[in-house]
Amino acid sequence: MSDVVAEQPPQSPQGDTGFARLAMVTIDCADPVALASFYGELLGWETRHVDEHFAILDNPEGGSPLGFGRVTGYRPEPWTEPDGSKHFHLDFYVDDLEESTAKALALGATEPDYQHGRTLKVLIDPAGHPFGLAPLE
Repeated sequence: MSDVVAEQPPQSPQGDTGFARLAMVTIDCADPVALASFYGELLGWETRHVDEHFAILDNPEGGSPLGFGRVTGYRPEPWTEPDGSKHFHLDFYVDDLEESTAKALALGATEPDYQHGRTLKVLIDPAGHPFGLAPLE
């Protein structure tokens, strides 16, 4: 009788299951300059690149940057209706929900009538994308 042992595949270190890293999140829009300005003010991030077709904001914490790309014929997502769909949304932690909502509205965000009814405040950016503000507690 021989001592044959099935060879086990090498184990990846815990949490190291992927082979790719997120390089950037890019948001489609009609006006990348304006949308980058909106999110730059909202987040306090610096602009790395901006032209009429594309803009990039750098994440000062070292994470992935945000990109904004011009799409000809861009139309906002129909999320503002309760049964509408969305392609993505961004959520942000804030220290003071009421104050942060007011600041985002002053930057050009709008507040849809429909809300989830939770502590998350849903707003719409100037290009029509939904985003959420949540208290950091």
